[in-house]
Amino acid sequence: MRTKSIQNIVNFEVKPINPIAPYLGGKRLLAKTIIPLIDKIPHNIYCEPFIGMGGIFFRRTKKPKCEAVNDINSEIVNMFRMVERFPDYLADMLRFKICSRAEFKRMLATPPLLLTELERAVRYLYIQKNAFGGKTFSQVFGVALERTRFDSERIIPQIHMLHKRLAGVYVECLPYQEFIKRYDRPDTLFYLDPPYWGCESFYGKDFFSRADFGELAKLLKGIKGKFIMSINDVPEIRAIFKGFHQKEVNTRYTAGTQSGKKAAELLIGNIDLSLL
Repeated sequence: MRTKSIQNIVNFEVKPINPIAPYLGGKRLLAKTIIPLIDKIPHNIYCEPFIGMGGIFFRRTKKPKCEAVNDINSEIVNMFRMVERFPDYLADMLRFKICSRAEFKRMLATPPLLLTELERAVRYLYIQKNAFGGKTFSQVFGVALERTRFDSERIIPQIHMLHKRLAGVYVECLPYQEFIKRYDRPDTLFYLDPPYWGCESFYGKDFFSRADFGELAKLLKGIKGKFIMSINDVPEIRAIFKGFHQKEVNTRYTAGTQSGKKAAELLIGNIDLSLL
């Protein structure tokens, strides 16, 4: 296990922002535990192979010289690309949208491949904003009585904040194996948030299988950089990743506005996280 510090580490202060839309497994509660650990590990390159909505990435307060994010879901990556390249056009297309069950169903029924890239980004954001529990499959329209899930007055400033934060970030749409190999260096830190054991199909068909856990463990064993992974605490995961340091943490799994139930998770890494 590599524990030596790396020289010439340069970090920049960055304003944390919330993810632009809810997402299943969004790490809102665990971020307070994970981000301080990330900050204590010296690195010049920060990478996330499973970015999702960026529940950890965007809540960080420091960034190194190089950042790269990745997701195999092309709709997520397209949305980030449109925010990065055309924030004003995207904001204009969302400006007069209302929070409507009928519009939600219409967009769900519209195949994204029939749309332009900007229209796909609007579709993805609208559905994800309104989907109950941040679900990414079998989505249903969610109603929050405290305030509407979709409000153009809130989302337009979010688009511009996200645009600013994505400046200088590499955004990839690769299999996680290829992404890790491409960005692995001695001064790279990977944060991994793969689908949880038993939830492999929750983020899309054929994106990640149960066999991928073993493949991921084998890949991480040979990397030059460092990594932290968050995952649900089950015996199978403990066994597959037994060659790495494991740290138990407690959290809650929430859905919508409900407080959720207590849950045990594991932080796994190739450095001893208990010493940080």
